[in-house]
Amino acid sequence: MHYIVFDLEWNQSPKGKEGTVDHLPFEIIEIGAVKLDEGLEQVGEFRQLICPRVYTQMHYKISEVTHLKMETLKREGVGFGQAMERFLGWCGEDYRFVTWGSMDLVELQRNMVYHGLGIPFGLPLLYYDLQKLYSLRCGDGKQRISLDLAVEEQGISVEEKRPFHHALDDAYYTGQVMSRMGFEQVKAFLSVDYYQLPKTEGEEIYLSFPGYTKYVSRQFWSKEGVMADKRVNDVYCPCCRRALRKKIRWFAVNPKLYECLAICPEHGLVRGKIRIKKAEDGGVFAVRITKAVDEAGAQLVAEKRAALKQRKAEKCDTAGNDTRKAHARGKGVRKSQNER
Repeated sequence: MHYIVFDLEWNQSPKGKEGTVDHLPFEIIEIGAVKLDEGLEQVGEFRQLICPRVYTQMHYKISEVTHLKMETLKREGVGFGQAMERFLGWCGEDYRFVTWGSMDLVELQRNMVYHGLGIPFGLPLLYYDLQKLYSLRCGDGKQRISLDLAVEEQGISVEEKRPFHHALDDAYYTGQVMSRMGFEQVKAFLSVDYYQLPKTEGEEIYLSFPGYTKYVSRQFWSKEGVMADKRVNDVYCPCCRRALRKKIRWFAVNPKLYECLAICPEHGLVRGKIRIKKAEDGGVFAVRITKAVDEAGAQLVAEKRAALKQRKAEKCDTAGNDTRKAHARGKGVRKSQNER
């Protein structure tokens, strides 16, 4: 299997939101990629300029960053369909995508759909988000840093002929980071693309990683519909996969995040998290993570739940006091009118 490390450059409406086309906020103008073998040695390069047909005036910020000119794209670029045919042909049959962040794979598919191309990637589409993996391997697992900072941290020389913010050059540097960061230590932590969602219960995604499991639901048309679904709100032990009894039921941390605490008779305490995400066509879906936790982790869930209940109670008290004060003021006004 090969790793296809790719990067995209795209243009957008120079008029901002007013001139943005539905379902195509960014139009791809360059694809750059490097191919790595299983030993993470580079064995190939790909670069293709694309002549835009939607945003035919270059956004000034895009031009400043990429140094690409519309004249160059029209002269040297090809149509998007031809570019994809060349790119996918170069990728070959057995490969895994690698990107710095999650946006490139989403925008690639958005552009494919807009231009009437079929998406040939099977479900689930698993890939490596190297920005996330770099944080897990070399950072705190939460903060995401820029590619140029990762290149600096890894002591990779920046070549004058390879400036950042060119698709092929960014792909090259991403590949260099991948080969030096200890990738094998985090190789198990694949990411899931959410652009193409499961359409039925049978297509829903269940994945196991070291220490936790991930479930991706089919699409629903409301948040209430998601949270009412048994397949979404059930909790399973990440170790033995048994259905668990909830010690603390699902509660809303915010409108997009729910948490719970369950207990496995064999493996102990398990924390559940459900994130509600927007689907491409306006619906919603759920991503549920279950992870074993110790007593300290369980206590954090309990404290979070207690703090939310306390804030809700205080809010209700405040609203009740305001209602009583308004009622009292109303009585005072009526009494004054009666006395007159």
